[in-house]
Amino acid sequence: MLSPFYIGLRDQQHIQPLSLHRFERMPVVHNDANNREKEDSEEEMDHLSAAHDSDKGGSSDGDSSEDTDSEDSSEMDEEECETRRSECLDDMIDLEKQFSFLKEQLYRERITQIEKKLQEVMNEQATEYLAPLAELREAVAVRTQVAGVLRQLRLENIQNKAIAEEIAAGQDFESRKALLMDSIKESLNEKIRRLEEDRNQVGLLECDPFLKSRSLLSFSGSGAFRGDDNKESKEKDKRRKPITVTGPYIVYMLSDADIMEDWTMIRKALTATKRKDYPL
Repeated sequence: MLSPFYIGLRDQQHIQPLSLHRFERMPVVHNDANNREKEDSEEEMDHLSAAHDSDKGGSSDGDSSEDTDSEDSSEMDEEECETRRSECLDDMIDLEKQFSFLKEQLYRERITQIEKKLQEVMNEQATEYLAPLAELREAVAVRTQVAGVLRQLRLENIQNKAIAEEIAAGQDFESRKALLMDSIKESLNEKIRRLEEDRNQVGLLECDPFLKSRSLLSFSGSGAFRGDDNKESKEKDKRRKPITVTGPYIVYMLSDADIMEDWTMIRKALTATKRKDYPL
């Protein structure tokens, strides 16, 4: 048989049943409820025992007495259930109020703890903040050291590149300078050689009247000084005719340019032998 406490809870369907942990959090209220339940259970037992005794004693009465007893007991049960239901509702309301109060108090305590922890973090005093902060500072120090070493190495690399480019530019300048000097020297030597050849040629012409006359003839006979085609044909005919030589004359079968070149080589050989015989 269910107790009136559970009967009242079953009849009150619009009220949510409370969980057991709510009753555990309120020990004082829970004890009061237990005391009330014990008293109600004792009253119920007394009532049941009285009903049992009345059933035993009134067995000799008739069916009419049993009906009246059952009606009285049903009315008493309804009244008792109603009172129990109202008491349970009051207890539930009190428990809800206490739970709301405790929840609000817990919320305020948590807010206070969080604000305190935040203040410790702002002041750099929280243990949860100091350990990661130390690790972060150590990592920053290592990265700063690595960045400094890398910067120094890059600066040295740039300096070495600048020095290498400067040395390469100097070497290129010196090589170009030497090549230019060699080319200028070679061109000057070539000009000197030509001037010496011209001087030797002029000296040879002045020393030998025959060669001078031949050179003048060749110069006068070249270009626009040769005249028309008839003169050229006559000169060709004269050259084709055999020349009769009488006396100690030398017949030159070479051209004037070849003769001058041979004479220049002879003069150079003579000057070279003179320098060897009479060094300065």
